Amino acid sequence: MKKYASCKQAISDCLDNKYFSIAHLYNEEKTMDMHIHDCYELFYSLSGGKQFLIDNKFYDIEPGDIFVINQYESHYLTRLEQVVLERIVIPIHPEYLKMLSTDKTILDYCFSHRPNNFSHRISLTKEQQQRFLYFVNKITSADHYGSDIIECSAFMELMILVNSICYNNSQCIETSSTCKYDQQVEQILAYINKNIHNEITIALLASHFYLSESYICRIFKSITGTTINKYITARRITIAKALLAAGNNVNSVCEQCGFNDYSNFLKAFTKAVGISPKKYAQISIS
Repeated sequence: MKKYASCKQAISDCLDNKYFSIAHLYNEEKTMDMHIHDCYELFYSLSGGKQFLIDNKFYDIEPGDIFVINQYESHYLTRLEQVVLERIVIPIHPEYLKMLSTDKTILDYCFSHRPNNFSHRISLTKEQQQRFLYFVNKITSADHYGSDIIECSAFMELMILVNSICYNNSQCIETSSTCKYDQQVEQILAYINKNIHNEITIALLASHFYLSESYICRIFKSITGTTINKYITARRITIAKALLAAGNNVNSVCEQCGFNDYSNFLKAFTKAVGISPKKYAQISIS
């Protein structure tokens, strides 16, 4: 399998071929805004040192951490000065993973199991790190007779490894040390997510928390790496995708997600997802 040096190229290849791909990133790409894409994502950190905002959870990234992100979760990798994060990103098409699953072995368990105490981050032991990297190397180095079978079998073993950790251990349980962020920003994130279906403005947030508008914008971006408005939009699109995939009416979804009118919803959704809400609903249900 070709090993990409660009996360965007890997995601595009995954979606185009309804398969999976691998990107090994040594250098910085232009940091994407908080975004969502129609594939699962395994994000493995080799060097650590940055931070992840996934939906309403904020994580420090340490070497050996793996993050499991599904197609409905908005996420953003913060850009810290003079820190280059070496990582392996594996986008996976949901249909492909479901096709490989059996009645006894659900290979998308780690992406679909989302209890309230769930953590997107799994801290791998040294042995688990070695096994993970062994499977990645086996996949990317297969280029001879039977390479397609080796590629598929190694990928299945990799997914069994990740899912086994999530299923059998307590590593996917969120603790107070898992998500570290400024207390004020934690309260702002909680308020936004509690009231995401209603109109939320910076003026309203500033008034609610007795802070100036400039200050609340500054501390939010300094901690999360994104702006309040971009975060709100990304969260609403995340919710919209899940509701549309569940068969909800497009107009109803627009209202439930807190968009003030359909034209704004259409524009924001199409920009983030690449297709209209109506088209996304048709594809998801079919």
